[in-house]
Amino acid sequence: MRKNNYSDFPKDFLWGGAIAASQADGAYTEEGKLPNSSDVQPYLKGLSNMEIQQLEKQGMTLDQVKKNLEDTVHYYPKRFGIDFYNTFESDLELLAEMGFKTFRTSIDWSRVFPKGDETEPNELALKHYDKMIDKMKSLGIEPIITMLHYETPVHLTLEYGGWKNKAVIEMFERYGKVLLDRFGDRVKYWIVINQINMIQIEPFLSLGICKDQYDPIEEAEYQAVHNQMVASALIQKYAKTLNYDLQIGTMIADGTVYPNSCRPDDVILAMQHNRMQYLFTDVQLRGEYPKYALNYFRENNYHLEITEEEKQLLRENTMDYMAISYYFSQMVDSTKNVNKPDSTTVNPHLEANPWGWNVDPQGLYNTLSQYWDRYQKPIIIAENGFGMYDKLEDGTVHDDYRISYLGSHIEQVGRAIYDGADVIAYCAWGPIDIVSCSSQQMSKRYGFIYVDLDDEGQGSGERIRKDSFHWYKQVIATNGAEI
Repeated sequence: MRKNNYSDFPKDFLWGGAIAASQADGAYTEEGKLPNSSDVQPYLKGLSNMEIQQLEKQGMTLDQVKKNLEDTVHYYPKRFGIDFYNTFESDLELLAEMGFKTFRTSIDWSRVFPKGDETEPNELALKHYDKMIDKMKSLGIEPIITMLHYETPVHLTLEYGGWKNKAVIEMFERYGKVLLDRFGDRVKYWIVINQINMIQIEPFLSLGICKDQYDPIEEAEYQAVHNQMVASALIQKYAKTLNYDLQIGTMIADGTVYPNSCRPDDVILAMQHNRMQYLFTDVQLRGEYPKYALNYFRENNYHLEITEEEKQLLRENTMDYMAISYYFSQMVDSTKNVNKPDSTTVNPHLEANPWGWNVDPQGLYNTLSQYWDRYQKPIIIAENGFGMYDKLEDGTVHDDYRISYLGSHIEQVGRAIYDGADVIAYCAWGPIDIVSCSSQQMSKRYGFIYVDLDDEGQGSGERIRKDSFHWYKQVIATNGAEI
């Protein structure tokens, strides 16, 4: 442990962690659940980390989705996760042992409305989530619940074409209202849609659309995310009618970039890239599409169906706060890159983990400061973590590398708070090991708690406290003064 140079965390600061139902719950066929977008992603044994991630970026075809639903050859790790659906009580007790003040997880749309288009919810699923939320509250843990974290029912892809279809707005609104009615008395903080800006990095997971369903696909992606923002505004509108102290937020994955140099072309490309990252929060926090985005659509001949009624809805129902996931920073070089989210260049000044994610603690200070200066809205750090291969030895994991990463990032959170940013929560990603979103691997571990399962689901499932478990417990106990 060392002293934090920036330890001005509020007394009521929410220290905790975050997972997703799609990566942890398992229980693939229990209590009426049907497949969601995460359930059709196989683990591809024998490929390198880079090859796995490249396939993920390419997206899924409609035939691939259909074949994967019937596939009996490959292992689909997100169908099994770490069985959190059945072990949540003991797992939450471990998090409470660390002193967690908050815990972020998601409710699986494909459990509550298994096909997505039903008119009545699955009561068995709602009863399960009652128990999970009640358990959190009994442990003194404030729930942060995500309504959609890559769990769009596959039926909506196959029958409706995913979020591109405006009919899905009403379906999701119905789902969101059920959640607020059922759990609003116990859950204050809601994130409507996880990482709503990941439409071109993870289009199938984010939007439930396949890359061969529409042409041009990018136009369809922007239409689909517009529909998601409309659905979010409808849920916010409904939340205002309830007699609960609800906070409805949006979430983005930090995709802002540095310029490669002070060369004007690099600076301008970075600015343009960052503007298109701010698009999502500009709409959801300011209430309207900025001119630069409308220009981008026009210049690329993209025609979005945006009604006057929807514009008014967005304007009148902005989000209460923003949530950010941050893992690494990125850079653009005008001689190599174009104004697209995945067109970036490796930063030679930073070291990376085995998946090519650059470690940049000051990047978190930078992005928190930029977002605070732009919107002046409360911020929740919804994800921040370090994926690494862990070695179990002496009955534990000596993960100094994780302690170093998280400690340096927490210090930069304190620095942003010192400079005025209203950061109210810090959720370390994957406080208990779960299946990786991008690579489908268990071996890409983030947790303070080791789960004895391998990439093919083999192992005892035993939970083992890592060195970082005891470290984070002390961070929380000192309210961030010691890291």
